[in-house]
Amino acid sequence: MQLNMKKGIGKYYNIGLSVLVGIGVFLFWYVGYPHALSYQEQYQLFLWTGDYFWERVSLPGGFADWFGEFIVQFYYVEWLGALLLALLFVALQRLTLWLLTHGDSPHVLFCTQGTVPMCLSLVPVALILWLMGDIDVLMSLPVAIVLALALACVRLSRRFWWLDILIIPVAYWLIGPMVWVYVLIRVLQNQGDSPRVIRLRLLTQGTVPLILWLVAVQLMVYAWLLPQWPLQQVMTGLSYYRIPLHYPQWSGYDKDMYELIRQDYLVRNERWDEIVKRAGEYQVKTAFWSNCVNLALAEKRLLADRMFDFYQSGEDALIMPRTRDLTSMLPSAEAFWRLGMVNSAQRYMFDTQESILNARKSGRCTKRIAECMIVNGHYQTAAKQLDLLKKSLFYRSWAEEAEALMKDEAKINAHPVYGKLRQLRYKDNFLYSYEEMDKMFGLLFLNNQENKMALDYFMAQMLLKGNLQGFQQYMGAVQQYGGYRQMPLGYQDVMRCIQMQGRVPDSPYVKYVERMTRREAER
Repeated sequence: MQLNMKKGIGKYYNIGLSVLVGIGVFLFWYVGYPHALSYQEQYQLFLWTGDYFWERVSLPGGFADWFGEFIVQFYYVEWLGALLLALLFVALQRLTLWLLTHGDSPHVLFCTQGTVPMCLSLVPVALILWLMGDIDVLMSLPVAIVLALALACVRLSRRFWWLDILIIPVAYWLIGPMVWVYVLIRVLQNQGDSPRVIRLRLLTQGTVPLILWLVAVQLMVYAWLLPQWPLQQVMTGLSYYRIPLHYPQWSGYDKDMYELIRQDYLVRNERWDEIVKRAGEYQVKTAFWSNCVNLALAEKRLLADRMFDFYQSGEDALIMPRTRDLTSMLPSAEAFWRLGMVNSAQRYMFDTQESILNARKSGRCTKRIAECMIVNGHYQTAAKQLDLLKKSLFYRSWAEEAEALMKDEAKINAHPVYGKLRQLRYKDNFLYSYEEMDKMFGLLFLNNQENKMALDYFMAQMLLKGNLQGFQQYMGAVQQYGGYRQMPLGYQDVMRCIQMQGRVPDSPYVKYVERMTRREAER
C-alpha cells in the first residue's frame, strides 16, 4: 500500500512538472518574445494544398519541415502560437521522462525512480529553448527531435530487432538526420545488459549495424536521389536551418538582435507609441533601428520635433539602401508605403522575399506586394499573389476581400488606404536614385501638398545630409503646409545652430553633426 501511495504521489509530481513546463514555455513566448513568433511567421507562407505537402516531403526531413511550418503559421495569432509551442515542449519533456523510466531492461538509460529522471527530463527542454534563440533555427529541428523521441518510445521485441532496418530509412526520409537521436537512444538502451550480452548485440542486433546502416542510407540517398545537394547538407539536414550549409549557434537571445526584431514587429502592427517609448529606454545603434523609430515619429507627427533626440545612423536613418538580406529593408519598405512611394515599397518587399535563403515565400511580403499592385491598378498580377494567399489560413479572408475589391474601381478609390495612396503617389515616372532621396521626397510633396509625411521626410533628409542651405530655403513651405502652430522644436534647434555657427553645446543636432564628422575622419 505504501508503495502504491509513493507511485501515486510520483505520478502527480510528474504531471505537475509537465504542467509547469507548459505554462513556463507559454509565458516565455507570449509575454517575453511575441516578436520572435512574428519574425518566424513572416518568412513562410504555409499553403493548405496537396502540392505544398508533397513538395515538402519530397526531400529528407520533409515531413518534419512541413509539420514545423504547420505550427509556425499559427504564430500569426501570438497566443495560439505560444500555446502550440508549449504543447510541443511538454511532449519533449514527457517523452524524455518516459525514456528515462521505461524500457526493455531494468536500468533503462539512467534511472527509473526518484527525482533524478524528472530533473533530467528538463535538460532537453532547456537546451532546445536556448538553441531557438538563434533566429535562423527552423521549427523543423525541434519537431524532428520530438518525433525521433516518440519513435524511440515504441518498444521493439528483441526478436524483431531487424525491423530497425526498415524503420531507419523511413524515419530518415520523414524527419531527416535527427533520426540519429533514435539510433543513439537504442545504443543507450543496450547499456543495461551484461557486458557479454552487450558485446553480442553490438555485433548482431544493435549498435554497430544500426550506425553503419544509417550512414549507408544517407550515402545512398545522396548518390541516387540528391546528387545536386552538398553531401554535408544531406548528412546534417536540409531544412533545420534557414541558411544553407550553416549550423545553429548556441548564442542564446542576443539583446540587440531581439530589440531590432521587436521594433520591426511593432512597425508591422503599427504600434507607434510603443516604438517611441522603447526607443527612449534602449537603443541599438544601427540604421534599421533609426528607420523604425523615425517612421514611428513621422506617424505621430513628431519627426520635426524629436528626431535628433534619438540616435541617427546617418543619411540612411530614414531609408536604407537596397540590401539583399532578410530584414534590413522591411522598415524602409513600410516607410515607402506610407509615404506613397508605392513602386519602391513593392521593390523592397520583393527583394526581401527573394532574399529568404531557404526559398520560402513570405506571407507578409506577398500581402504587401499584392497591395502595391492593387494601388497601381495591376489587377492581373495582383490576382496571382491573392491566389497564393487564398490557400493559406490567416491571409485567406483578406485575400478574398481584396479580390472582391478589385472588381470595383470606385471602391478602391474610396478605400481609406488604397484611395489615399493613389492620391499621394507620383504622377510622372523618373529614374530612382538613392543618393538623391531628399529630392524624391521633395517631388513627392510637390505632387501632393497634403502629404505632410513627405514634407517631414524631405526636411529631415536634408538635415541628415547636412544641407542646411536647402533646409533654410524650404522653411517657408513648412510654415505654409506643415500644419504646425509654431516652428517644431527640432527645427528651432537647427536654426539656432545656424545662427550661432554651431556653438550650441547642448544642441542635439550639433551632437549629431560632430558624431558624423568624427566618423568621416576615422574613415
